[in-house]
Amino acid sequence: MIQNLNFGQALEAVKRGALISREGWNKKGLFVFMQVPAVIGEDIIPKMQSLPDKAKSAFVARGGSISYSNQMALVYPDNSIQGWAPSASDALAEDWMVLE
Repeated sequence: MIQNLNFGQALEAVKRGALISREGWNKKGLFVFMQVPAVIGEDIIPKMQSLPDKAKSAFVARGGSISYSNQMALVYPDNSIQGWAPSASDALAEDWMVLE
């Protein structure tokens, strides 16, 4: 484990595929990862469990694939995942760590 990083250092690590976390987070066991950029073909869209039916219909009506990138996610101890963007205190903290 690499510790005592600033957010810039942690951000570079997460962009390379590392898992990052903060020592100062009250809830232990949290970590952040960067989602791998992907293109989802229109044949897969109707089968996606993570999209509501109206969104599926909208994507299919546009006639194309879904592409996404540059998303970070926060993983909780129960393995639930939420989209994540750093708060000001996260961005200014110097207690970031790279998990190994």
